[in-house]
Amino acid sequence: MGGSDHLDVGGVFSIPLGELTWRFSPSGGPGGQHANKVNTRVELLWDAETSSAVPEDIRRRLLERLGNRVRGGSVSVVVDDTRSQWQNRALARRRLAGLLVDALRTTRTRRPSRPTFASRKRRLEAKSRRAQTKRMRQRPEGE
Repeated sequence: MGGSDHLDVGGVFSIPLGELTWRFSPSGGPGGQHANKVNTRVELLWDAETSSAVPEDIRRRLLERLGNRVRGGSVSVVVDDTRSQWQNRALARRRLAGLLVDALRTTRTRRPSRPTFASRKRRLEAKSRRAQTKRMRQRPEGE
């Protein structure tokens, strides 16, 4: 992710890299001798509750939206997609930023619209046609 000293979160705020905690462990699955002795699985932790990078209103929204992704105030991302720890670290930073951007996205509230005059007219005409069809199926009154 370049030589940057912070992780940019969608232009809203940026997290200093010093606030990120890394954990490494061997990846599961096949891979022989190399996979058994190299820690390529990456877990990236960011303490959202105590971070100085986030304004309070945004912090509340993040913690509310992330819900069960937050454990003890920390947001965690685990990556073991590749055999390279360096690539997994880059993926973890990208995924954390993407996760936070998605959590910050606000949904617009739906304002109900009214049916147009033409659509109301079409609906009523269709109802009267249907009623006429049903009237034609009835027995004549004289019998």
